[in-house]
Amino acid sequence: MKTYEVVVAVANIWTAANSARKNDEFALSNPVQLNKWLEQQPYKERLALCDSNLLQSQLLYGECLQVIEEVDGWSSVIVSQQPSRKNAAGYPGWVPSHQLQIAQEKTATKFVIVTANKTQIYKKDFTLSIVVPFNTIVDYLDEDAIYYDVQTPHGAAKILKSDAAITALPHVGNRDSMANRTMSSLQFLDLPYVWGGMSSYGYDCSGFTYNIAKAAGHIIGRDATEQSEGGTAINKDDRTQWRVGDLLFFADDLGTKKESIRHVGLYFGNDLLLHSHQTGKSVELYELNGSTLEKEICAVRRYD
Repeated sequence: MKTYEVVVAVANIWTAANSARKNDEFALSNPVQLNKWLEQQPYKERLALCDSNLLQSQLLYGECLQVIEEVDGWSSVIVSQQPSRKNAAGYPGWVPSHQLQIAQEKTATKFVIVTANKTQIYKKDFTLSIVVPFNTIVDYLDEDAIYYDVQTPHGAAKILKSDAAITALPHVGNRDSMANRTMSSLQFLDLPYVWGGMSSYGYDCSGFTYNIAKAAGHIIGRDATEQSEGGTAINKDDRTQWRVGDLLFFADDLGTKKESIRHVGLYFGNDLLLHSHQTGKSVELYELNGSTLEKEICAVRRYD
């Protein structure tokens, strides 16, 4: 397998090479036009991403992945930084080949991670390059008072220091408490839920928790079930033990053999949940007391 990198702001990982529909054209292009893609996805079409098993996950600009094979303009890929029980090597799926290129050799000893919801990357001459979402990571080159000089898949570029930070590792932010990262994640309130979403154009429930953990220096499972198996178990029945930033998991059919985790969110303190709930809704603060979700809490895990 060869190592490739993503050359668009966000690359969808499709279930199969024929999963994409006619109204997905703006997500298949290079450059992608995520806002236009989402505009063409009213409720029924967004729901089909899940119900028809069309979309699996997403990749951010500059992220590396393994390409297994290419078939008719599509690449079968494995994403090692998204752990999954679907494949021991990482999350599997299909990406349009023209959204990828063979990865450049990594020589950087530190990196720049985007901390803003989105930011503009500028070419060296300050002409516009590409807008990238939260948690995008590129190689650090140098800096001045206002900009980081970085190496991107499109070459040397600049990022505003006010929208980013230096990190020591190529796949995660610097180690921080989940509490701090959760509190700073109010910037995503009202962001639409998108099945398979792993970017600040729209998250699904586990994509949201995955990215908050990534910003805090952790690589956790991509999907809720895998996330519920990591970290440290916290007593789900004793809320005095819960901390801001703990992951709360919810399941159907509690106490039965059919019990299955269907949702995850971040504890925000004061019996509040910060989560990206379901198609048709947005990232929100949710009151647990007396709610339907309160009755479905099946696990609490801590990743600090």
